[in-house]
Amino acid sequence: MRRYLFPLSLILIFAVLGYGVVRYFPLREGAALSPWIGFVGGGLAGGLVLLVERLIRRLPFLQILGGAIGLLLGLALARLLSGLFEVLGQGVWAAFLYAMLALGLGYLGLVVGGRLFREVRLVEGLSHPFSYVSRRFPRRECPKVVDTSAIIDGRLADICETGWVEGPLIVPNFVLQELQHVADSRDHARRERGRRGLDILKKIQESGKVEVRFLDRDYPRIRDIDAKLVRLCRDLSAKLITTDYNLNKIARLKGIEVLNINELALALRPVVTPGEELRLEIIKEGKERDQGVGYLPDGTMVVVEGGRSLIGREVEVVVTSVLQTPAGRMVFAQPKAQARAA
Repeated sequence: MRRYLFPLSLILIFAVLGYGVVRYFPLREGAALSPWIGFVGGGLAGGLVLLVERLIRRLPFLQILGGAIGLLLGLALARLLSGLFEVLGQGVWAAFLYAMLALGLGYLGLVVGGRLFREVRLVEGLSHPFSYVSRRFPRRECPKVVDTSAIIDGRLADICETGWVEGPLIVPNFVLQELQHVADSRDHARRERGRRGLDILKKIQESGKVEVRFLDRDYPRIRDIDAKLVRLCRDLSAKLITTDYNLNKIARLKGIEVLNINELALALRPVVTPGEELRLEIIKEGKERDQGVGYLPDGTMVVVEGGRSLIGREVEVVVTSVLQTPAGRMVFAQPKAQARAA
């Protein structure tokens, strides 16, 4: 309920102000304009201000402005616009118009300035906030928020080493706390995963390939960490790096661009086509009769028809078909000797 208290109060102030002006300061003598029209008009003006504010909150700002500068600019613009209506010759109406414009534009200027000031904290690691202007090919930063699963996975460090990922990598405080909680777990396997995640994060930071920024921002009213990550990505206009399947789906439903490490690994697997010859070791039995199973270097499973008798041997096989499943790519093959005989 508290989250709606301020918007409703602002709309009510605008509405009461509109009611009072129409009721006690008519535009001309003998006018029969109902003061409730002023009440509704003022309320609509307040609602419009709040709507514009919500649109402004979603814009990715990079220029650095302070809240005070935004407020002063809003008041100056309000004074300029109100001066255009002084030709009406009604001092009270000019004052009313200035008050409405000063409230609306001053408030919007203050919100914009505060929004930009918060983003200055995010880019404080730069040598100068406008250093990108001096680049030959100026471009905006594309921050990427990293979740716990991507840090623990370990492959992110290798991807950063190759230079394919551009920073900054944003590690929010609540993700770091979750990682520390995992590292302090009583379960041995879970504790080792948490400690490995901390080591990987330190490795990325020390490599210098990608800038890592720790963001001290939290959302106390949101308990679920996945929801916090989605909210943070929306606030920063950032992408999300994860390996969590459910978080990947939720974030994309919310309009967040997701970089899924598992999807990247799947896309980088070499393309195998029917008729191609491979050499692999058959290591276990398949589910069906007389099947053997082997794996390519990238982890792709190869089901070899008639390969059960070849378990433990390295043989040449011929690909017969390729099946793409939600879990990955599955290759079906048969021994080269059988393929020639067929």
